[in-house]
Amino acid sequence: MEKVLTNKEVQEILPHRYPFLLVDCVLELKDSEQPDSKVGRSAVVIKNVTANEPFFQGHFPGFPIMPGVLLVEAMAQAAALAYYRDGEPKLNFMIAGVEKAKFRRPVTPGDQLEMHARILKDRKNMIQAECFVRVAGKVTTEATILAAISAREGEGSF
Repeated sequence: MEKVLTNKEVQEILPHRYPFLLVDCVLELKDSEQPDSKVGRSAVVIKNVTANEPFFQGHFPGFPIMPGVLLVEAMAQAAALAYYRDGEPKLNFMIAGVEKAKFRRPVTPGDQLEMHARILKDRKNMIQAECFVRVAGKVTTEATILAAISAREGEGSF
């Protein structure tokens, strides 16, 4: 599948930088079926997990697995990309809650995360997104993420 957003374009949208940028590219962006609504917007995002990720040194020596908290953060970044569209003000997204989190399989070096995020609710300064991660077609992680949103400095209001 062809990239919709390259890594450079992702970095223009998300404020995160390495080692905390957990998105390599975006494969798909879908808009809401409801006019003028962000509810229903979705994204499919890729993160390639490499053996030289800094967290693998200590999590865990001899059995490297990606920490669950970073999987949640990666899904939150995917949700931010699902929410945003070109031409809209760039926003800050801060995790405000995590519901129904399930960690079904470990993520290890060499895995490619295919993250899916869909906006369920949009309430001015709060969103709710349904997210899951697949590796080789199998769901590894899922959660409903609540995020507080605010306009980035210099971006005006939203």
